[in-house]
Amino acid sequence: MRLFYIKFKELRQFIFLLIFGIFLTTDFCFAQHTKEHVERSDRPNIIYILADDLGYGDIGPFGQKKIETPNIDALAKGGMIFTQHYAEPVCAPSRYGLMTGLNPGHSYIRGNDEWAERGDVWSFKAMEANPALEGQLPIPDPTITVAKILKSAGYKTALIGKWGLGGPFTAGIPNNQGFDYFFGFLCQREDHNYYAGHLWENKLRVPLNNKVVNPAIKFPKGLDPNDPENYAVYAQNDYSPKFIIQAALKFIRKNKDHPFFLYFPSPLPHASLQAPQKWVDHYLKKFGTDEKPYLGGNYVPVRYPHATRAAMVSLLDEHVGEIVKELKQSGIYKNTIIIFTGDNGTTYEGGTDGPWFDSGGPFKSAYGWGKGFLYEGGIREPFVISWPDKIKPGTKSDLISAEWDFLPTLCQIIGAKPPSGIQGISYLPALLENPDDQKKHPYLYWEFPGYGGQQAVRMGKWKGIIFDEQKGNTVMKLFDLDNDIQERHDVAAEHPEIVKEMKEIMKKEHTAPQVDAFKIKALEEK
Repeated sequence: MRLFYIKFKELRQFIFLLIFGIFLTTDFCFAQHTKEHVERSDRPNIIYILADDLGYGDIGPFGQKKIETPNIDALAKGGMIFTQHYAEPVCAPSRYGLMTGLNPGHSYIRGNDEWAERGDVWSFKAMEANPALEGQLPIPDPTITVAKILKSAGYKTALIGKWGLGGPFTAGIPNNQGFDYFFGFLCQREDHNYYAGHLWENKLRVPLNNKVVNPAIKFPKGLDPNDPENYAVYAQNDYSPKFIIQAALKFIRKNKDHPFFLYFPSPLPHASLQAPQKWVDHYLKKFGTDEKPYLGGNYVPVRYPHATRAAMVSLLDEHVGEIVKELKQSGIYKNTIIIFTGDNGTTYEGGTDGPWFDSGGPFKSAYGWGKGFLYEGGIREPFVISWPDKIKPGTKSDLISAEWDFLPTLCQIIGAKPPSGIQGISYLPALLENPDDQKKHPYLYWEFPGYGGQQAVRMGKWKGIIFDEQKGNTVMKLFDLDNDIQERHDVAAEHPEIVKEMKEIMKKEHTAPQVDAFKIKALEEK
């Protein structure tokens, strides 16, 4: 099936400009609410900004020295940072936990499943011709999400950015999961190239004026890899983050008189490394031009990977600043909660070079320690939250928290009852500095079928991890995070009682996955 796909480049560009022009000059068309219209009240707006592949140390408030993030710095200065906040090791399960309040042992989505039985899902030309090949394994229709809860409470809801929890024509698309409005990428694979062939607006494609190319390409042999001009071909016309931030600002303007929830999962700074030239030039002046190019393979080649990676983080910071500016101009900044965090630890691909940036902060960030792994560098994330006149400026919390705490926190804020069976707890008392009312997790639990199969438990100062479970391994490594933040020294042999307790937790928290692709051999054989 072809949907909004037109062969002729000029006509596609005309249609794109027409559609996006209408979008920018008219109100959004939302589904009709079954509840009565809700006017502005003292209930806060909620904006959740989720960065993609951002390491714990990639922003100023968490120690970054090379990349400039003044707007996020200001957000932290005016609000609170959490130093022990956790996500999951890769995109899709992390986003599922955020939406549902479920930890990985109870989740429907536990890994990145590209749903390959549909056909050639990694062919970008095939996806452009047939949108049914886009997207990841969809979440089921009856899933209770944050957006559904807020929508039923009268909030206007929007997802603008990257989804990753269901492809076109499935129950998993955002409009079927509680979002009145959606604009951006449905598919995680599609945003591997920021000069994509299209974006989505609700259930329709919006074509971009770009030639569809596979980002997993290598720099041609015979060309000089040190000549920046030989990389110009990898930049095209329509840079997707530009349209995504414009859509977010438009949503804020159009809904300033209503309580709203804006979920803004930016594709930045996930590879491929592609950024506006003004920001690349800024960091070339700062870092210099004497660096080795990334010649491609899994992602688009780039002449200056350090400058471009820094540029992408600073562009995301610029978007944060634009959102704050829009809120202030609309007169609703003081009644808006803004959360900034990431979906998993820093990546090792595409020339990103996390160790050079100290992207892991105090944690190791090279392959095997960051994205895809249950070490701290793979799952601990920066967490900044601003709520003027509610959160004391410049404060810090060491509460151990996780992305699945977001749903119950919002429920407490708006006075809604959270769904039964979730593992998240509200961190609202910590935000308001009411320690006597703050519940604490006795432990946090993870499981992940990818990268060999892994389980982990965080319990106080202790962290236990089992690797290579797809090969049947059951041996746990144990780390004392108070004295070994980089998880270098396995002390399991010295604390068999802790190991035993953690294995009991793992047994308790693991439920058999509904999807075969998420099974872990060592767990299912028990």
